Amino acid sequence: MAIFYHLTFVLGWLILSALSVSGRPATFFQDFRITWSGNHIKQIDAGRAIQLTLDRNSGAGFASKSKYLFGRVSMKIKLVPGDSAGTVTAFYLNSDTNNVRDELDFEFLGNRSGQPTTVQTNIYANGKGDREQRVNLWFDPSADFHTYTILWNHRHIVFYVDDFPIRVYKNNEARGIRYPRMQPMGVYSTLWEADDWATRGGLEKIDWSKAPFYAYYKDFDIEGCPVPGPANCASNPRNWWEGAAYQALTPLEARRYRWVRLNHIVYDYCTDKSRYPVTPPECLAGI
Repeated sequence: MAIFYHLTFVLGWLILSALSVSGRPATFFQDFRITWSGNHIKQIDAGRAIQLTLDRNSGAGFASKSKYLFGRVSMKIKLVPGDSAGTVTAFYLNSDTNNVRDELDFEFLGNRSGQPTTVQTNIYANGKGDREQRVNLWFDPSADFHTYTILWNHRHIVFYVDDFPIRVYKNNEARGIRYPRMQPMGVYSTLWEADDWATRGGLEKIDWSKAPFYAYYKDFDIEGCPVPGPANCASNPRNWWEGAAYQALTPLEARRYRWVRLNHIVYDYCTDKSRYPVTPPECLAGI
């Protein structure tokens, strides 16, 4: 399938700039750059999909050429199959501003064959993170491509697996809770070795006899306000992602979200009294 990049820049009454692209078959390197180990990134289907490789020598990573302030980012990923313990496949947004960074993370933690795959999400706002939640996926994410999405607007941040919201983080700045809204973020992905913590807290180590490990990506979709770009884009309430339909979960999404939380969440920092004897304020503010 072709990769479609949608870069929607809204000016005034929804005027699309010449940079907006809709429905064109683009190659990966038109909109992304390699951040490390280019010899571990392989183009597939004339560059419309890519393969990342992890072996004893290196993992690999890539990033968008532009940063964005608010919008929606999604990509289809097929994760490392078989015994992937100790590996991490990550898809995230990052402001790349060190101690005051904003960051929104998907981290897919490798597993021993036959065990469920765990996805960890995390949120950093102005340098404050440590907001991990973990969900066991209800399907085999290495058998086929699945869509992973981050919606980010002034109201809330929603992490989606296919059409299922698995995490919601509301803007509660009025209650003194940090929310990422000032710093543009780039889109990043990496495949790397982290067997000191990734699988069962580091108890399961990577089996290098199973290397090399591969993860596959396609259908990248970025819709947001580019920075640098039109100065009033990020504050424009007529951006589609700021519309009424995206200010809260739909009734169907809310039911799916409850189902995930009841049946598949395996760790939530909000309830970890060993780390947080006093419940973090955002956990009390509701979703």
